[in-house]
Amino acid sequence: MASAPLSPLSPGVRKKGPKVLPTLPASAFSPPNSGTSERFPLPPSPSTVHPEFVVDAHVVIGDHDANLASWKTEAGEALGGRIGGVVLALPASDPEKFINGLQAKEQEIPILSLMVPFDLQGAQSNLPHYVTGLSIPISLSTSFSKSTPEAIANLKWALSQGRPVDIDVLAALSDSAFEGFEDLLSKATADLPSLPPIVLSSMLPPPHDLSLSIVKLMKHPTYRAFQSQTAALSLFPELYIKFLPPSWDAPTPATPTGVASDDANSKQRTEWKRRVKMYLGPVMEALGYQRIIFGSSPSPASHNVSLAGDWYEIARESLAELGVEQEFVDAVFCENAKKVYGS
Repeated sequence: MASAPLSPLSPGVRKKGPKVLPTLPASAFSPPNSGTSERFPLPPSPSTVHPEFVVDAHVVIGDHDANLASWKTEAGEALGGRIGGVVLALPASDPEKFINGLQAKEQEIPILSLMVPFDLQGAQSNLPHYVTGLSIPISLSTSFSKSTPEAIANLKWALSQGRPVDIDVLAALSDSAFEGFEDLLSKATADLPSLPPIVLSSMLPPPHDLSLSIVKLMKHPTYRAFQSQTAALSLFPELYIKFLPPSWDAPTPATPTGVASDDANSKQRTEWKRRVKMYLGPVMEALGYQRIIFGSSPSPASHNVSLAGDWYEIARESLAELGVEQEFVDAVFCENAKKVYGS
């Protein structure tokens, strides 16, 4: 997983003028014209575009669910039938007991990695004793609030372990907060001989107000800030972004069952996909499909209900509706996670 060190900015100095992102045409967020000539056949329907396998890189379960029963129920056939592995977050309470229960059972679903939490602002010296000698690879996870000397030292310590580090930014970052986050990344990655992957959560899609219309959202300062921040983050070559259920003050729309049509739910799914594509497009343009990783569980900071199978369908259709190739779909839903979290 190791690679050449980054070339961070000098401490306290922010690079001016992030690259200008190309603007997606309005057609990217709308269905194709029904009058399209038959000489130019339409791409496959998004409902038929699936990855060959799925690695769910963000699975958060209860303390007593070591056999992943709740996840299997939520995933349903569309996701569960294609699953090739999961990245599993350790529960906050009694993680040692959970690991013992996990190892005592034969797992039907391969576990690529266990996300071990650490406090970005606390004191760090060693990895928890309960992961020593563990047969399952680990990654480290934390959340960002502000850049402090302690946070910089702790992130540097985590990166020096040589395993992927997940950072949940928790909320849409203001300009000043984002400058602090850039400062944290630059200083923590300085002078390290090699770097593991750094994976960000809660940025794709970021929190926003669903009452804001699409037209207003495209010109809103928060959306412009998101584009600028995404471009700036692309300068960190070892940085990836997780594609997780957003915190939009509403549950993830349910997948249609095909038994009865629910117009309200159908309209809600369409609206969600339009907004997801609004954020997915700039991330693909800035970072490329090779640095986007699918996960089914929302950030722990989110209070919205989201079932794994429902989010998989929304995320998959949103990506497919951007007209991407099968290679892109396979990378986002499987190959990138295997590359980052595999042993």
